[in-house]
Amino acid sequence: MLRAGNGLRFTPDEIEAFQKLGLDFDGARTTDDLERELARWADTLNDERPDLLKRIAVEMAKAKGIPLPPRLMRVR
Repeated sequence: MLRAGNGLRFTPDEIEAFQKLGLDFDGARTTDDLERELARWADTLNDERPDLLKRIAVEMAKAKGIPLPPRLMRVR
């Protein structure tokens, strides 16, 4: 991904890799476009596979070394 201010450009290989995850960045030209697509993907994942979305959030928090927000805390 190349950034120039608010503008973005993706290589064809990056677009293909993202599409394998269900993300369509083909038309994304700005950071707003990118955020909108990520939000759509997360909403869809939350509707279809909330367990997977929670696992992703847990792993992202671990990688950053930060706690999850209260609404995403795991309940055992």
